[in-house]
Amino acid sequence: MSGAATRVGVGTRFIYDGEIVEVIEMMATAASNEVVLRTKTNGQIRRIAVRELLTSENVRVIPDEGGPSSDDPGELSSVVTAMLTEPERTQVLERAAHVREVLTGYRSGTAQLPASGEPRAEYDPTVPLTERYAAKAAELEIGVRTLRRWVGDYRRGGEAGLVSGRAAGNAPMEHRDQRWIETALEVMVEHTDQSRPSRTMVIERANARVVARFGAGVVKLPSRATAFRILEELERGHPTFRLSTKRNRDIAARPEGPYGKLRPTRPGEYLLMDTTRLDVFALDPVTLRWVQAELTVGMDWYTRCVVGIQLTPVSTKAVDAAATLYQAFRPRPAGKDWPAHAVWPEHGIPRSLLVDVDAIDGPMCGAASPALAPETIVIDHGKIYVSEHLTSVCQRMGISIQPARLRTGRDKGPVERFFRTIREDLLQALPGYKGPDVHSRGVAPESEAFFYLDELEAIIREWVAVVYHHRPHESLLDPHLPSVKMSPAVMFEHGIARAGYIEVPRDPDLGYEFLKVEWRTLQHYGFEVHGRRYHGDLPLGCRDGASPYPDRGKGKGRWWPLHVDPDDITRIYLRDPISRRWYPLEWEHARSMQMPLSEDALAFARRLAKAKYTYPDDRIAVADLLERWNLGLGSSMTERRMALRMAREDAALDLEPPRTNEVTGPPSVRRHLDPSHGDTAPTVAASEEGIDVGDDDAEDEPDRPDDGDFYADALEYL
Repeated sequence: MSGAATRVGVGTRFIYDGEIVEVIEMMATAASNEVVLRTKTNGQIRRIAVRELLTSENVRVIPDEGGPSSDDPGELSSVVTAMLTEPERTQVLERAAHVREVLTGYRSGTAQLPASGEPRAEYDPTVPLTERYAAKAAELEIGVRTLRRWVGDYRRGGEAGLVSGRAAGNAPMEHRDQRWIETALEVMVEHTDQSRPSRTMVIERANARVVARFGAGVVKLPSRATAFRILEELERGHPTFRLSTKRNRDIAARPEGPYGKLRPTRPGEYLLMDTTRLDVFALDPVTLRWVQAELTVGMDWYTRCVVGIQLTPVSTKAVDAAATLYQAFRPRPAGKDWPAHAVWPEHGIPRSLLVDVDAIDGPMCGAASPALAPETIVIDHGKIYVSEHLTSVCQRMGISIQPARLRTGRDKGPVERFFRTIREDLLQALPGYKGPDVHSRGVAPESEAFFYLDELEAIIREWVAVVYHHRPHESLLDPHLPSVKMSPAVMFEHGIARAGYIEVPRDPDLGYEFLKVEWRTLQHYGFEVHGRRYHGDLPLGCRDGASPYPDRGKGKGRWWPLHVDPDDITRIYLRDPISRRWYPLEWEHARSMQMPLSEDALAFARRLAKAKYTYPDDRIAVADLLERWNLGLGSSMTERRMALRMAREDAALDLEPPRTNEVTGPPSVRRHLDPSHGDTAPTVAASEEGIDVGDDDAEDEPDRPDDGDFYADALEYL
């Protein structure tokens, strides 16, 4: 039996730089052993060291005799034995011991390690080999030919050679016609974008296609059982029958080459932005119907810190994506009841600073997330991310836009994993959770819709700040400290220490450019936006009402661009076109607020105040809303029932048709107010005697196509 070694001497041939050379002389010098080579094609003579001949990657020996090679078919012996189960391993070792006893007379294979009573008389080395074959075959009750095959396998491959083909992992496809296998795989690939087929249909189509392509009887068709086994093997490479069709399409879209990704090196280098529909129902504060909420987040890739959160009903708009990016420049304030570790300190105050808490007068204020000026945002191809407003602002800010590949979620892997984490750790514990798909859905999850959109967003923000930012992540690590698991907050400090700097907004006022623009005229009491009056210090030359901006194509007029944050309507912002300075304008009722108020919350507060008070105004509505929010979760379900009941009574009694069809209201709920969707926009009620219009206003009940069934599904389970 040939071994793995080969002789190197005169006459040995090599492949040297692509040419066949032969050793014609060997010599020993003071420096090293050398050989003289002659090229077979042109007879060229060269002299090189033996060390280079044996170690160079450009040289390969041509053995004279057969032997083991690295490209031999079959698995390695170590792999074959490692795949054996314990009973199979015991069987192979016992069979190898019998073969060694036949060949040497000893089960160990050597006379230096004899067992008790060895060698036995019938297996004594002096007994002819044919007689030993017959004795062992009679002892094991097998045929002599089987025993001879065992001996041949043992001589070729040792103990690993005695492993059967099935135990060695040989697939049933190796001994089948590859034409049928390729045809079956072709049929499976065709169903990548289609509904899931059955195995029987794939087999029948593969059989028919093989007969039509190669002719009847040319390709041997496998039996039904064999065909099922072949499909099971093909399923590993191209899933078709076992997983969901969406998962199968994702697997089929995987690249054939190695995975690659952007590798951030510091905080703020890449900002991932994406939107997903949450697997939980919420109550819309305007229509009081259950809706599905969409979550838009901005995540710093290096630290996994969530720097922007925006929750909208059903359909996310471009202004919501801009508002999320705006939060990266101007973080939202932290909650009043948040623990100290969840609050991000102001810039310039390290988190690890040691201070005397008794020496501080009042609580330390901070933000809900760090302020980062992203260098690049990674987005998908959604319309909200490629809007003219967002792209133009990013161009002005010097923010690069890196679109992900189409239908390739792995390009934004961290934020996609965040959506799964928030579903498994938070959403499934909330009422109204409907599961990730129809197979996980409850009987009526919408009947359990408990939180309004504003409340759900507040819950998500607090969970991110208190739990997510301070929980170690397996993907956050330093290659120099692989055993240390870091949280996003710790990774943020680590990134600053590693990079030595952090990109922060050079001018925080640049964040105002991400806000939505509302065009309004200046009145003697200030600006009015959706029935809310704003006043404050105005730039010089603005008091006369003249505006340098074109009046709808008619030259200069009285219209001014106001920048509005739909998540905080307590103030709006006006930019002086001459001095380029920003002027914040405060809502007339903002002084009674202790926290930001969204447009959705104010619209709902106005609705409740109208049903409760004879002459409601925004001040009463906001005060009543704050009182309701402070009641806690214990009686909130009762409040929902009362709100629904009052809204139903209003719908039954309000028979006055609306005065106008103009769509007003916040962008996040405009879908519900658009006449094209079946609902008419609310209008401002007529002013009563002694009450100024616009100051004390209430929205009329929208005109609905069917008032009797409007809240039927909402009240069915209450």
